[in-house]
Amino acid sequence: MFYLTLIICFMTSILITPFIKKLAFLIGATDKPEQRKVHQKIMPRIGGLSIFISFIIGVLIIHPTESNHQAILIGSFIIIFIGLLDDIKDLPPVIKLAGQIVAAFIVVYMGDMNVDFINLPFGGKINFGPLSIPLTMIWIIAITNAINLIDGLDGLAAGVSSIALLTIAAMAAVMGNTYVIIIALIVAASTLGFLVFNFYPAKIFMGDVGSQFLGYIIGVLSILGFKNVTFISLIIPIIILGVPISDTFFAIIRRLVNRKPISAPDKSHLHHCLLKTGFTHRQTVILIYAMSIICGLAAFIFSQATEWGALIVIAILVIVIEIFVEKIGLVKEDYQPLLKFIKGIKQPIKLKNKY
Repeated sequence: MFYLTLIICFMTSILITPFIKKLAFLIGATDKPEQRKVHQKIMPRIGGLSIFISFIIGVLIIHPTESNHQAILIGSFIIIFIGLLDDIKDLPPVIKLAGQIVAAFIVVYMGDMNVDFINLPFGGKINFGPLSIPLTMIWIIAITNAINLIDGLDGLAAGVSSIALLTIAAMAAVMGNTYVIIIALIVAASTLGFLVFNFYPAKIFMGDVGSQFLGYIIGVLSILGFKNVTFISLIIPIIILGVPISDTFFAIIRRLVNRKPISAPDKSHLHHCLLKTGFTHRQTVILIYAMSIICGLAAFIFSQATEWGALIVIAILVIVIEIFVEKIGLVKEDYQPLLKFIKGIKQPIKLKNKY
């Protein structure tokens, strides 16, 4: 029955997307070309409704039992409402953030999902106390916006989200968390159905209604799936979401370095930088898909490693990401502290070998 439900979600998303496209033009939910955007024509942008409707159909068929389920659904409806309004009216950032805070508070407070403490790798633990609820909310809001920020190329957010959801489902299967498996796969199937119309060249965008919903669900599931209060389980979802989290992190660094507001839009995100280096639109999307898959595999290796092995995996990932960031100029073109350090080490070695 579950596999049939996944097929229904996938096919429903495919079948209703053309109608959502017509609705977008009817209500004026369109994305117009501008300097910081890649597309060159007016595009409908509420395709995320197809994902959400298919998701709701899947949930109604399976009817999963979980104490957090009702709170998660209420939060998702709030996210969809705010996202839809933004796609139609272009809401101020503060209104969007307010909606995300309300949704995150409902799912954390009503669903009792807050992480109270974590056990450290080599003994001891950190108690969050009264900060547990706001910290958990910040995580959900951060992931919601991370997926939203990466939604800059045809099929990019849908593909990266699908990879993240499938990875979360696989990890949840190892841990025996049935609810997370069900929700993650239902959303993934719905998203892949939408991707048929969203992959390059896209016929419709998912819009904020889609990217915020996917970010919200991924943020919530990553807490539910890895909430066993260990340092390892805390890091796993960060690795799985390595691409959108890194892009968001370096976007903040870039804006601080350039003395611009953190919320200021720009054209220097990961996908923009890859396009500037000469990759085509399709190649850039596929390359970022590959990065997401690598992050998923790294998360699995990390989960199975010893404590020292896990630290080595983190160190390697951080170094690789930093080198990549410096190579493509994700912060700024002359930001290359690690590459300059490596060159500084190589130079004396070359001189030594010469003499």
